[in-house]
Amino acid sequence: MVALVPAEAHGDERGALLNFIEAQRAALRRSVLGLTEEQAASRPSASELSLSGLLKHVAEVELNWLRLAQQRPNERGRTPDTWHEAFRLSGDETVPKVLAFWDGVVKETEEFIRTAPSLDDTFPLPEAPWFPKDGRVSVRWMALHLVQEFGRHAGHADIIRESLDGKTSFELIAMEDGQES
Repeated sequence: MVALVPAEAHGDERGALLNFIEAQRAALRRSVLGLTEEQAASRPSASELSLSGLLKHVAEVELNWLRLAQQRPNERGRTPDTWHEAFRLSGDETVPKVLAFWDGVVKETEEFIRTAPSLDDTFPLPEAPWFPKDGRVSVRWMALHLVQEFGRHAGHADIIRESLDGKTSFELIAMEDGQES
């Protein structure tokens, strides 16, 4: 029942990066196991974060980094006026719809990382006060950043879920494995 990241094939750096990314994605997905839409949207702490909002946010963040690396426009790009919408479901959005959208992004990201000519290939960072002017990062950096981003939000999700019903990550792993209801 331990959340062990599977070992990569010897020398498979891309596989190792993708395994660590997926381990953090899985923790976020598990955070909504057995919850209603209302529970997933609730904000049981002083934070404005909800579990469904976190899922939407990380799916959009992954898409954004993928589109930056591909040097393509982001079809779900946010503006300062719509940034807050990235953290809550609206309209007909549901947890299953957000997870299905994220599944599509995951497939694209994994294909991109596996087929990039080199993990050392770079792409420009967008203009933002928190990025260096004319900054560039590598595909490897992007993969590691996704581990960092998802890990941070998986921790948020752990706290929110435990605040909702007391379930911890180990209990959710057991639920996912069918060892507990």
